[in-house]
Amino acid sequence: MSKPSFTNFVLKRPWLRRWMIPFAKWYADAAGYRKLGLKADDLIPEENETVLLALKRLPPKEAYDRVFRLRRAFQASLAHQLLPKDQQTKPEDDMPYLAPIIREIEAENQEREDLEAMVIKRKR
Repeated sequence: MSKPSFTNFVLKRPWLRRWMIPFAKWYADAAGYRKLGLKADDLIPEENETVLLALKRLPPKEAYDRVFRLRRAFQASLAHQLLPKDQQTKPEDDMPYLAPIIREIEAENQEREDLEAMVIKRKR
C-alpha cells in the first residue's frame, strides 16, 4: 500500500486545502463506488501479502460486512443497477477500516527489516 501521497502537503496549506477538499469530495462521489454500497478500502486490491495479512487481522464482523458489501456490489453491477439511496454508502460512513491495519503491518515489516539489518559491534 506504500504509495506516494501529497496529503500532508495539501493539508498544511489552507489555501490549497480550501481548493482541494471540495474537489476530492466531488471525485469520490463521481467514482461511483459509494452508489454500489462500497467503502474506499473495499477497492484495495488483495494481491499483496500485506493486504492479505491485514484482511486476516480484521475483526470477524468487519470481515463479514466487507464480503457482504462486495457481493452486493457485484450483484448490482451484474444487474446494471445502482443501489437504492438508503443502501448507498454515505460519505460519513466511508471511513478507512483496512488502511490503518495495512500501515501497522508495513511499520512492523520496516521495523523487522531494520532489526535484521542492524550490525552489532563488539567493544574491545
